[in-house]
Amino acid sequence: MRSRIWNHIIPLLGSTALIEIDSAALRSFKADLLSRVADSSPEFIWIHLSSILTATVEDKRLLKHPMKVHRSVKRPKRQEKKAKAWSRPTVDAVRAGLQERYRVAVDLGVGPGLRQGEDFTLDEKDIDFDRGVVHVRRQLRWDSRGRPYFCLPRGGKTRTVLLPPNLALRIREHLRRFPAVECTLPWRNPEPPKTKVEARQRKPVMVRLLLSTSQGNRIFYKTWNERSWRPALASAGVVRVVGEKTARHGGRVRRHPVFERSREDMFHVLRRTYASVQLEAGESVVSLSQWLGHASPAITLEHYAHFMPGAGRRSLAAIDIWLAA
Repeated sequence: MRSRIWNHIIPLLGSTALIEIDSAALRSFKADLLSRVADSSPEFIWIHLSSILTATVEDKRLLKHPMKVHRSVKRPKRQEKKAKAWSRPTVDAVRAGLQERYRVAVDLGVGPGLRQGEDFTLDEKDIDFDRGVVHVRRQLRWDSRGRPYFCLPRGGKTRTVLLPPNLALRIREHLRRFPAVECTLPWRNPEPPKTKVEARQRKPVMVRLLLSTSQGNRIFYKTWNERSWRPALASAGVVRVVGEKTARHGGRVRRHPVFERSREDMFHVLRRTYASVQLEAGESVVSLSQWLGHASPAITLEHYAHFMPGAGRRSLAAIDIWLAA
């Protein structure tokens, strides 16, 4: 929300007086918004602006909500796009382009379908080799000031996912070569506690991270995306190098490549690939929904139904046999 407001609402409407936000201003805002962001973002940004204007009415800075008065200006519609999954050769090529210590991150994205924040905070004890499961208990996040902390996975619930035997072998080999690293961070909120209750809620948690940097630190997602993930995408031919940027560090000048932006090819595509493999194999949507940590199977179907090429044909064959009898 912070990013959408400061990157899009403020630049486009920040110099406009509240009383001047009429139908023309809203149409201009909508047109500019659609020209600079894509997919579902315009709809969410429009909702954020509507919430801000609602607050202005409640605080009596405006008499009426501009969006409700000027109903001819409709909210931007979400552009529905099918979730993208990678083929096995693409996954293997991107994995090969990463440093060896980071390759298991790809395995954990495709194997149990972990999100990036869950991947970077996995404890070696979360891998239950005996039972053959992975316990997803936390994620690594940063607040608006760049301070890291641990919290529950998205949706506020933990989950247990099956551990493929070959993934277990890869994890064992990874731990043999790159032992787990201890990391202690606040829980839920990095702000210093002000009460005893907050002190209990934010009590630091120590995790033995399965994934860490070569310096033995936790992974910072922005650095990892720019210095490891995008170069791996480029080496696999998924994105192109479109330029170069120069950065000065003291008296040293470093040049870094600028890569083509492709949001659909970021780490989350591994989770979609996991879902596609499960559904194409005929796995239950209910089971997959639990493994992905979705609130309901309906969400899983909404995002991944197109990965079910046999959906309908099996039931058609069953009914056809029944009618033949």
